[in-house]
Amino acid sequence: MGEEKKEKWIMGVALTTTVLAVCAAISSLRAGAYSTKIQICTTKEANSWAYYQSKSIKEHSYELQRDAFKAYRLLGEGNPEARGFIEEKLQGYEREISRYEKERQQIKKEAEDLIVEQELLKQHNGNFALAVMLLQIAILMSSVAALIKRKAMWFVGLAFGVLGLVYMSNGFFLFF
Repeated sequence: MGEEKKEKWIMGVALTTTVLAVCAAISSLRAGAYSTKIQICTTKEANSWAYYQSKSIKEHSYELQRDAFKAYRLLGEGNPEARGFIEEKLQGYEREISRYEKERQQIKKEAEDLIVEQELLKQHNGNFALAVMLLQIAILMSSVAALIKRKAMWFVGLAFGVLGLVYMSNGFFLFF
């Protein structure tokens, strides 16, 4: 009768170890997926900041041209044709400067949104990675418990497994 009782808890070890292994595999896949999303998001963010910088350079170029024409206007050119040309150029430069400023602000907002998205992805990834570690510890402890026939070690493994499942759930839903 004692052997049957021991065998019964060993069956529980086998079943829980299998369930924990499946959960560890799912967590590992999700952690990998989030890691890839983080890399893609990081690349998009870097591209956004490079685009932002190029817009800044173009805007600065127009500001320099505008300032040069303003200086020329201040010199007091009396030719009405020249004045009309200068005013037309100044208006065009002001429009371009305004356009680039608006575009830069939009690009900046998009880049900052990507930073926020990255942080969220990192939280998901971190939870799944921690779940994988805890579930692997649980699997190891359960396996060793079955080998050395120590029920207490299995319970400790189950505790790690439960904690791993909590982090796995948090990886999906971000409760905390």
